[in-house]
Amino acid sequence: MKIKITADSTCDLSPELVEKNNITLTPLTVSCAGESYRDGVDITPDELYEKIAQCGELGSTAAVNVQDYLDVFGGLLKEYDAIVHFTISSQMSACYQNACIAGEELGNVYVVDSRNLSTGIGHLVLDACELAEKGVEAAEIKRILDKKKEKLDVSFVVDTLDYLRRGGRCTALAAMGANLLKLHPCIYVKDGEMGVGKKYRGKLAVCIENYVRDRLADVSSIDTRRIFITDSGVDEACRDVAERVVRELAPFEEVIHTRAGCTVSSHCGPGTLGVLFYRK
Repeated sequence: MKIKITADSTCDLSPELVEKNNITLTPLTVSCAGESYRDGVDITPDELYEKIAQCGELGSTAAVNVQDYLDVFGGLLKEYDAIVHFTISSQMSACYQNACIAGEELGNVYVVDSRNLSTGIGHLVLDACELAEKGVEAAEIKRILDKKKEKLDVSFVVDTLDYLRRGGRCTALAAMGANLLKLHPCIYVKDGEMGVGKKYRGKLAVCIENYVRDRLADVSSIDTRRIFITDSGVDEACRDVAERVVRELAPFEEVIHTRAGCTVSSHCGPGTLGVLFYRK
């Protein structure tokens, strides 16, 4: 059985990983200053930040619509026997619902609600590619990863809550308090939704180091096969700090750096970094 693995652009996998694993991405739409762009196709995160700075308004995002899914899935099913598709959490976007509608119309499309975002989805996608390569059937791939997604540990430390506030993800009062106190909150994903966790104080690089130490404190509970260090635009020193601490604390077989795409970046803003991995 020839199986194709696809995912929404919110999986934040690098172009190299996408090409290496023959993954097809379905881009969400990012709008700013009256113009709409396909995430990762028509615009980059840095270009989006520039446009937001120029117009003074936060960009908005829209789910992949049913017709776009029909076009992509329909084209792929001419070559493949089945598709396993991964979406951002159904509680964050209509992508899952739209993909299911398209999949039901076409048949042989298995849609996984990641209940997550960014390279939390990316972990599932890469695992699906490995299973497909081994000849595992599409329905079984979906079953395995629907179970495994519950073990994901996904979080970020953010430089500012302004983007999350303007996007309706946190209150104005919380954002103002964090900014006044120069706090860098940890945003985590649980049960398909984002929540605010521990708040770190000080320079961003120091906060990132403390955040990574906290997330990897219980090494015995961590699956050390792979970890993503994903950021929305931080300086090299911050990335180096994160990798140094990761390698110091846990013997991961793979440490993969990725840059968050426009959809995720438009909600968290620049200066965000996360470590994303599985628990045992």
